[in-house]
Amino acid sequence: MHVGRQYTLREFVVWSRFDSYRLLAVVAVPTLAYVFLGFTWLALPWVPIALIGTAAAFIAGFRNNATYARAWESRQIYGAIVNASRTWGLQVMDFVRAGGSLSEAEAAATRTQLIHRHVAWLTVLRFQLRQPRPWESMQFTSNAEYQARNFTIPERTEDLGDVLRPLLSEDDRTHVLSGSNRATRAISLQGRQLAALHAAGVIDAYHHVAMERQLAELLDQQGRAERIKNYPYPRQYVSISKFFVHLFIGLTPLGLLNEFSKTSDWRIWLTIPTGFLIGWVFNAMERVGQATENPFEGNANDTPITTLSRTIEIDLREMLGEEDIPAPIAAQHNIQI
Repeated sequence: MHVGRQYTLREFVVWSRFDSYRLLAVVAVPTLAYVFLGFTWLALPWVPIALIGTAAAFIAGFRNNATYARAWESRQIYGAIVNASRTWGLQVMDFVRAGGSLSEAEAAATRTQLIHRHVAWLTVLRFQLRQPRPWESMQFTSNAEYQARNFTIPERTEDLGDVLRPLLSEDDRTHVLSGSNRATRAISLQGRQLAALHAAGVIDAYHHVAMERQLAELLDQQGRAERIKNYPYPRQYVSISKFFVHLFIGLTPLGLLNEFSKTSDWRIWLTIPTGFLIGWVFNAMERVGQATENPFEGNANDTPITTLSRTIEIDLREMLGEEDIPAPIAAQHNIQI
């Protein structure tokens, strides 16, 4: 997520430069053919092209609204995870107390285990959400280049098993890593331990139900995040938006040739810069929608799930009274990861 005042024009131009090269060819070739080869038949009336442009603007705007809704929902999901995690930490600290068969040292160890396991769940979830999908856009040259130059995604460079080692016992770590949905396995370990604590009389029935409800809330938010991750923005809308925008960009210089030919000979050359600017605007709208539709892939505009997970971890470790607390994750070139 970009946390600066805005993207600079230079950043935007560099990010879209490969499209700009193609766009320049699209507007220059028909202009050169018209002037030097006498292909005057290339000039088309502007009115039907403008109608296509109107349709392209509507469908691109519709797509951008829908992809922004996906991005905003992803941020709401992680906002709910932040709140539910803090509530979980308070419940662990308040409900798991010494008494019965549990000594003070054992109660403290149990609280630490429950909170560290929750941090492990956050870790597994962010690793799952960063796994690439075929429809995502990080494999595009411009996006991969921007990411390589400006920020690093730790889920792409770290090993999950190594990250989990300080947080889970070896048995728990093996159990979590052996599952197809590792985040769900981490939550199931929490539920299993709550049941054991209730059976041992450490937590009463009311506290047991309250903590199970909190686990259910966390699972619900996990499912919402997985829905966005695993269900792409419908491909038919992606395709028609791309087709309409590219069709309009391709026809624009032909309509401009017709318009500028009515003025004077030298103004025919204005087709190139004018067509380029119009095409760049429409292409930029298309690219922004594309870069927004998958908010967990690790793009520069995505929900910063790594940063938010670290924020939760710091809060929970401070509740435990730990001293070796990791530092917040700083933005890299105004990008929070």
